[in-house]
Amino acid sequence: MISGDSIVALSSGRLPAGVAVIRISGPQTRFAIETIAGAMVKDRVAVLRRFKAPDGTLLDTGLVVFFPGPASFTGEDVAEFHVHGGRAVVARMLETIGGFDGVRHAEPGEFTRRAFLNGKIDLVETEALADLVNAETEAQRRFAVLNAQGVQSELYLGWRRRLIHARAMIEAEIDFADEDDVPGSVSDTVWSDVRTMIDEIDRHIAGFRAAEIIRDGFEVVILGAPNAGKSSLFNALARRDAAIVTDEPGTTRDLLEVTLDLQGLRVRLIDTAGLRDAAGKVEAIGIEKARAKAHGADLLLLLQDVADPRDVGSLPAVAPTLRVGTKLDLIESGAASEVAGGYDLVISVKDGTGVEALLAEIGRRAAEIAGRSGDILPSRLRHVELLGEANRHLRLAMDDRAVGQELRAEELRLAADRLGRIVGAIDVEDMLDVIFSQFCIGK
Repeated sequence: MISGDSIVALSSGRLPAGVAVIRISGPQTRFAIETIAGAMVKDRVAVLRRFKAPDGTLLDTGLVVFFPGPASFTGEDVAEFHVHGGRAVVARMLETIGGFDGVRHAEPGEFTRRAFLNGKIDLVETEALADLVNAETEAQRRFAVLNAQGVQSELYLGWRRRLIHARAMIEAEIDFADEDDVPGSVSDTVWSDVRTMIDEIDRHIAGFRAAEIIRDGFEVVILGAPNAGKSSLFNALARRDAAIVTDEPGTTRDLLEVTLDLQGLRVRLIDTAGLRDAAGKVEAIGIEKARAKAHGADLLLLLQDVADPRDVGSLPAVAPTLRVGTKLDLIESGAASEVAGGYDLVISVKDGTGVEALLAEIGRRAAEIAGRSGDILPSRLRHVELLGEANRHLRLAMDDRAVGQELRAEELRLAADRLGRIVGAIDVEDMLDVIFSQFCIGK
């Protein structure tokens, strides 16, 4: 599909910058180069040119590169103008190119959308590009690069090919059962492979939690009584004064969050209100928020002042908990080892004792749940939902007591259909706006 209009946008980072890259894609690309750069340039060769407006006004001096379609990112003619990254320069270049007939400013994700519509990438690779643009940690980068290279798509397409083959064999046995070249035992081999595939898909779906942690972060919630040292630890781990710290109980009323990068993984650390029974109306709301947040955490840090330990009542049992003794500096050195026996870790934010060990333990637990970011994992909830539907149809197909061979073959078709929808091979028009809205303009 070649679009009738051309699109232009700034495709590099925030301005001002040393260099800005302005990208144009579509049938007017050659005209834009010839008009602004004075003449056409060689394919895929960066050429230094003076860029001028149609009236001869000098806009800037920079590089222009031309990528002829279909061997380009979008599958159309594409050009990039590398100019000085000042706001005025970029604005004037965009105004000039956007003023040509048939050229308009791109919508968010429109370059990638054209790449998908022109068959350059599939939906899973499209989503991986969005993850790559938004990657903040090394684990996120590795995970996105792996999927952008097509390994996740190949897994789903491989399952789909096996199902199409299985369906063809079953239907051949139904239609040509009396033919010598269609063995009657073919269905045994087919259903054995389907059974294997069900197990493979189940194991793949089970990896979604690890993918969520890689993409969205490992959530750590700090809990404890008032003045247990929660906000002090929060600030120490954040390496800045993100939370107010006072001796007055109930200082923290709302949830505070910072993001850490531990062992290449994104870790979201959340400070909460101190847990106690006698609290004012506003503080009580904060305490309720703290308990609710604990229900969805990947790890709870239950802090207790070793010099003044106070019970906080029952806590959700759904998340693993690290019992952390705080304010170790208030205990005489001779009694420290005795106190430490009642906790998983003991720390002192004041002198730094145990803080690095706590960070290392959080990172270890996050890495343990996330597994290896090089694994092939389902990277979106929609993948998991469609994989679940595919397996439901496969299980129905395996039930030879409930349906005949014709209906079992139909269940195989429906399962293959669900796998095709993941990569965009079948009926995905209703999902495109949602998927491409994740992108920034210029990508």
